[in-house]
Formats: sequence, structure tokens, C-alpha cells
Amino acid sequence: MFNKIILVGHLSKNIELRYTQGGSAIGSSAIAVTRKYTLNNEKREETCFIDITFFGKSAEIANQYLSKGSKLLIEGRLRQEQWTDNNGQNRSKHSVSVENMEMLGGPQQQGNSNQGYGGGYGNQNFHNASKEVYQDKNADIDVDKYDSDETIPF
Repeated sequence: MFNKIILVGHLSKNIELRYTQGGSAIGSSAIAVTRKYTLNNEKREETCFIDITFFGKSAEIANQYLSKGSKLLIEGRLRQEQWTDNNGQNRSKHSVSVENMEMLGGPQQQGNSNQGYGGGYGNQNFHNASKEVYQDKNADIDVDKYDSDETIPF
């Protein structure tokens, strides 16, 4: 089975950061994803609001650098939450557990910090917004220049 979702959109609310009793950070927010299309020569758009959850260091970083309106790309897995409401009705919704993210836009659009975004946070892809978001991972690499002891950088 394969469960992977990639979304690009804007945060529709500030991140709500909390900590478990064990000290792990959990950040909750929502992302607004808009699809533009034409139907019968009429331009239309449809927006989906999807709850998202960050965990660990990525929750703390997202809380520090992102705020309502921040543009980002998230990659994660879809999960279904189920519960019974106060009236005894079974309820459910889909949400995304964020595994990787890219902050898009300039620092002025990423909350109130003017700093860069750093890097090296495990599987998270944080980088300065002035860098190209999508990098060509299939760029030409001269594999002959690497000895058999060294690893090839891909």
C-alpha cells in the first residue's frame, strides 16, 4: 500500500503548538489549497481546507517561521480521524500528517522573522526561500571522479 500526499497552499490559521507529557512537540494548523479551472469558458476556482499536523522539531520550526497566510509545500500521509460527537453521532474527517515541508515565498511572508530558515532538521526540507524550491536531482554528475571508497552524491 502507498499513502503519500503533496499539497501547495497557504496556512489558513496560525499553528497551535502543544507538547506531549514526554516533551514531543505537536503543531496543528490547516492549509488552503486552491484549484483554478475553466468550465464553459468561465474561469472558476475551488478551495479545499485541510487540517495538517506537524510533529517534533518540524512542529517547532513551523511554529517559529510560519503564520496564517504563509505559503508552503507539504508532503505527508493522509489519515482518517473518527470520533463520536456530543449527540452520539459517528463523525470522521481526513487530515494530513506532515513528513516534509518547503517554506515558499520570502522571509517577509513567513511570519515575523527576517532570518533564514536553516537546515539539517532530519527529513525536513527547510531552506532559505531565496533558493530554488524545486532542484533538479537528475543533474549531470561525473561518476568517474569518485573512487570506489566514496559514495556517489545521489
